[in-house]
Amino acid sequence: MKIIEFSLRRRVTIAMTAVALILFGLVAYSRLSINLLPDLSYPTLTVETKLDGAAPGEVEVLVTRPIEEVVGIVAGVKRLTSVSRPGLSQVTLEFEWGRNMDFAALDVRQKLDLVTLPREVDKPVLLRFDPANDPIQRLYLTGSEDLYQLRYVAEEVLKKDLESSEGVAAIKVNGGYEEEIQVKVDEGKLALLGLAIQDVNLKLSRDNVNRAGGSLYESEARYLVRANNEFVDLDDILGTVLVANEGRNVRLSDVATVVRGHKQQEVVTRYAGEQAVELAVYKEGDANTVAVARALGARLDAIASDLPEGVEIRTGVDQSIFIRASIQEVLFNALIGGAIAILVLLFFLKDPRSTLIIGVSIPISVVATFFLMYRTGTTLNIMS
Repeated sequence: MKIIEFSLRRRVTIAMTAVALILFGLVAYSRLSINLLPDLSYPTLTVETKLDGAAPGEVEVLVTRPIEEVVGIVAGVKRLTSVSRPGLSQVTLEFEWGRNMDFAALDVRQKLDLVTLPREVDKPVLLRFDPANDPIQRLYLTGSEDLYQLRYVAEEVLKKDLESSEGVAAIKVNGGYEEEIQVKVDEGKLALLGLAIQDVNLKLSRDNVNRAGGSLYESEARYLVRANNEFVDLDDILGTVLVANEGRNVRLSDVATVVRGHKQQEVVTRYAGEQAVELAVYKEGDANTVAVARALGARLDAIASDLPEGVEIRTGVDQSIFIRASIQEVLFNALIGGAIAILVLLFFLKDPRSTLIIGVSIPISVVATFFLMYRTGTTLNIMS
């Protein structure tokens, strides 16, 4: 009764309080993160390592097992699973709920620095997403018949730029022609020299180097030595000396031809019936899908002007569209439900004034809740 009496005596105060709640609620609503479901980010980390050209058995022995041995002792790991595919190793660590994933990622990176892998293995990449999850967006590069160009733009321009967006865990490029240098050896000429294919591979790998070579000291000065002898063009490769015998050098050009080609296509991507290059965008486990999609859209708008003439970016799959549509549907149903509730109250109370008081309190209480959701970090989803 005291609340009712206070409300009747202090009508201006109650009105100002209601207006303040509505304003705070509307401002908070405009800043709420939108998601399909509550944030239930799975506490997992994935270590992805590439070893081009290796069979699953080799990947298992040379890459997967050494990584499992060093990361399996990280504190808080509940379960460790791995998958060894041709040329790819994925080790997934599942942590206990409540584990701080930022600190867990630091622990895993420290362990990865201790592992010794073969020289030809790419540096392990730590990803905060589950490879079994679908990408939140699939982008397609179209508008050019040059699949080399599309692949280059996707990997060297879009992938590097978009992966720096907040909430993006990884971007995988599929389709197009991935350029490679092909050495076509004449086995007959090679046999006359008494050499094997392995000798050619060894010679090319030894001559194509760019690594540190130690230090030189002179008095108090220290000079860093670096062996920089990478191949620059095809002529450098053709000029590689295979055999040096009494002043006569047998070069690679004598037994082989070198051409620019592309790797064998394992995936053919099409958009609207034409070959294209796909960029599959994966988000971090705790990132908001709609926020990530919005950031990607802004970044794509800025990049569009830098693309080659005729090349366009098309969006194939976008989970944020479905999420926004679902939330809008829920909000619309909530409005319909509120209207029906007011009509039911009017039917039973048969007093428009009492019904109006209750009818006004319903939306005010809902809008005020948005402010509490914003302060507590709750997202706007079909549950909340």
